[in-house]
Amino acid sequence: MKKIVIFAFKGDPMCFIHVLLNALDLHGRGYGGKIVIEGEAVKLVPDIAGKGHPLHGLYTEARKADLIDGVCYACSKKLGTADAAAGEGLTLMKTMSGHASMADYIKDGYEVVSM
Repeated sequence: MKKIVIFAFKGDPMCFIHVLLNALDLHGRGYGGKIVIEGEAVKLVPDIAGKGHPLHGLYTEARKADLIDGVCYACSKKLGTADAAAGEGLTLMKTMSGHASMADYIKDGYEVVSM
């Protein structure tokens, strides 16, 4: 099985919807899709976790399918969303100087896609 991880960097909901849709599609087709939330995308976590947000349904689907592997620790600390991410039960990733490491995923056989 091919494994793909999507590193989401953009904090624009119109971009992030494609991250969620693609991860769910990859997962549904057996590609083991995963999501790492990085950069300014970490600012979306508190919003999309709210039931009134338009992306909440897709976010909930991705969470139920265990597709969100984690959130960048350094970026979420810097942008003030670390507590929200931790409160959501998301892993704060910091294996590369406080950030998530693409090399770790490549080592584990994942193809990395950046969006």
